[in-house]
Formats: sequence, structure tokens, C-alpha cells
Amino acid sequence: MAGFVRELERRAGPALRLEQRAAGGVGSVVWDAALVLAKFLETGACPLARRHVLELGAGTGAVGIMAATLGANVTVTDLEELQELLMVNIENNKHLVTGSVRAKVLKWGEDVTEFQPPPDYILMADCIYYEESLEPLLKTLKDLTGPDTCVLCCYEQRTMGKNPEIERKYFEQLLQMDFELEKIPLDKHDEEYRSEDIHIMNIHRRQTNFPS
Repeated sequence: MAGFVRELERRAGPALRLEQRAAGGVGSVVWDAALVLAKFLETGACPLARRHVLELGAGTGAVGIMAATLGANVTVTDLEELQELLMVNIENNKHLVTGSVRAKVLKWGEDVTEFQPPPDYILMADCIYYEESLEPLLKTLKDLTGPDTCVLCCYEQRTMGKNPEIERKYFEQLLQMDFELEKIPLDKHDEEYRSEDIHIMNIHRRQTNFPS
């Protein structure tokens, strides 16, 4: 299928080369929130070397592959129909990876046994836009996170249609029952890859949910 390449510059060394697809839905292009989160990882705010990292809704794999170039051992996950694109992008950038990266199918709301034990980091970029996916995504997050798992969720705040309502429901109602949320200030984002409309949330499980 016809594709086009998006280059993502890195602070050190050659740019990531990310193939996109002209057809194939929302997971087939590199969204701005993915660029912002990938470049935030490069700031070094979160130590990634030798850490176990899982990306949800990876799409092109931009964020997870960037983490792998920073020394993380990464599993990028998405639906079956996006595996081929993920494999292509892993192959295209494998010479830049200093950790490891592999692609696996993960459908939100289903069994996550094969992804245990809980990762050190879960990465999510622009995963919150379908109301019907909120509950399955929340279940997956609860099933995957341990007491020390850090979830980095980056999303573009949208003002059209039902998007504001969906975002509010997710962050203010669903997540806060089980997780603590902290917004990462804009001045901590990459100097070039930042926007007032794109937010990064640092999310942890509430400690009271774990047996003492």
C-alpha cells in the first residue's frame, strides 16, 4: 500500500524514518501528540535505559521506537491490522536502537497475561478519542500497571464534536478512581516540539489499591 515517510529528528544521531500509510485509519499516520511525547522522552526526564516499556495504541510506533533508541526494552502494541506497519518501522530504524523493540497485538480490554510482569513505563499518545474504547482502555491500564509503573499519556486537546466531553469523562471520572494524575508543565516539554494544546500526563496507580 502506498506510504510516505515522516522523519523525526533526534538530538543525537540520524533521524527516525517512520513510514505512514495513505489508507488504514487513524493508526497509520504520525500524530502531533506522538511527536511531542517522543521528543519529551529525549529530554531525559524519565530514565529509560534498560527499562521495560510498553506502548499502547502505538500506530506507527514513533514513541516506542524513540524509547528504544534511548536504551529501553520496548514492546509496541496495537491491533492486528497495524502490525505490518509497525514491523516496517522497526526494521527501518533498527540500526538506531540501543535497547530492543518488538511489536505485538494487544486489544484493549482483553487478556494481558503475556505482557506481565508490569512494565516500568506505559506510553500512550492520542489514544483517547472513541467513547466506546474508554472502558476497555481503562481495564487494560489497570491490568498492566503495578505500584511502580509510570504511565505517560500525551494527547491533543480537541474542541470539536464530542472530544472535549470524552476527554473530561476519561480524566475526571474514569481514571481518577484508580489513578493519580499529574500534568507535566509545558516548560518541561521539548523546546521545539511543544504546543499549548498538547498535554502530557504522568499517571500512577493509587497506592491504596495494592495489598500491603
